[in-house]
Amino acid sequence: MSPRHVVVTGAAGGIGLAVAEAFAARGDTVTGVDAREAELRTAMSRINAHAVVADLGDERCAEIIEQAAPVDVLVNAAGIYPATPFDAMTAAAWDRVQHVNVRAPVLLTVALARAGRPAAVVNISSGAATRARPGAAHYCTSKAALEMATKACAVELAGRGIRVNAVAPGFVEVGSPVNPVTEAYAAAVSANPVGRAGRPAEVAAAVVWLAGDEAGFVTGAVLRVDGGATAGTAELPLHHTHTTALQGAGH
Repeated sequence: MSPRHVVVTGAAGGIGLAVAEAFAARGDTVTGVDAREAELRTAMSRINAHAVVADLGDERCAEIIEQAAPVDVLVNAAGIYPATPFDAMTAAAWDRVQHVNVRAPVLLTVALARAGRPAAVVNISSGAATRARPGAAHYCTSKAALEMATKACAVELAGRGIRVNAVAPGFVEVGSPVNPVTEAYAAAVSANPVGRAGRPAEVAAAVVWLAGDEAGFVTGAVLRVDGGATAGTAELPLHHTHTTALQGAGH
């Protein structure tokens, strides 16, 4: 493919930065978006990419697409993951997570659709979309909503030549100052059949593939890059040591 213009949100670090780096390495023009100005400008200068400082909680975030046009690929990697016990939840806390994690990707995709040109959108979801966990009711709900929004957008935009997919990573070690986690939490969520945490570059590789021509017949899909965590767990022992009489009857 000829060089494309790729917009990546959450590009100041973690998965977003890895995605920006992967596209830049291909020769694509990259615009990184993040609310952390100093970190974003430093990161984008290293890969010769453009930097747009913006808070995706602002409903005017769709202007990013209009200002960056033309856009060939949109990667919605920005997300926040606060730890809020359910009985401490407030309307403000709930809305902030939904606005950044769901509303912003949808509004950016709407703006992309209005531009009237073929494009690819890849949303970054999470295993939290299918598995609730303490302190993350708002986050888990936002990722479940993002996966449905991915499917809904894919259905409505396919006729315009816009493919919309998602990548759902398992736990990935990013050392994020925005979404810090304890060592105990990291150890617990890293348990998967592969036996380790994911790497940002592994998620980025999936994003690049979904945005490319090789995935031209793929839309509305959620690709789980999680070390097999969704498939099940190898951490449990056999539930019983032998076959009982009735279990073996007739054999």
